[in-house]
Amino acid sequence: MAEKNINNTAHAIGKSIKSSQQKANLVLRTIRGLPVENAVNILQFSRRRISNIVLKILKSAISNAENNHQLDIDKLYVKEATVGKSMVLKRFRPRARGRAGKILKPFSRIKIQLTEKNLEEKVVQTKKEPNQEKVENGTKN
Repeated sequence: MAEKNINNTAHAIGKSIKSSQQKANLVLRTIRGLPVENAVNILQFSRRRISNIVLKILKSAISNAENNHQLDIDKLYVKEATVGKSMVLKRFRPRARGRAGKILKPFSRIKIQLTEKNLEEKVVQTKKEPNQEKVENGTKN
């Protein structure tokens, strides 16, 4: 049996996805930092075309976490959801007077990284105590 992943992460990458980076980032922004169950629900009911592709990548990352890294699905959340540039198809449209207009058809690359969150090991952030002595810049009273 394979050993458990040391850093408790799993990821999936989608390459050459027919969408611009800006449009893909609109969908990825909604699922960053969420538990996997909530992210799947949001993507299933999203009306954007790219959301079906992102859902497919997310399900691939979930199955990678379960099968390859032996992580608990109930504790998974989306640690990173990034989008980057891929290739750009260049096309031309004929215009008036023998000219041509450039058409760029961008592709993007999406990476989703999942991490197991331990509910027992929550880090309690302590509030910093304010300084007793406040020094004002250049003024003396």
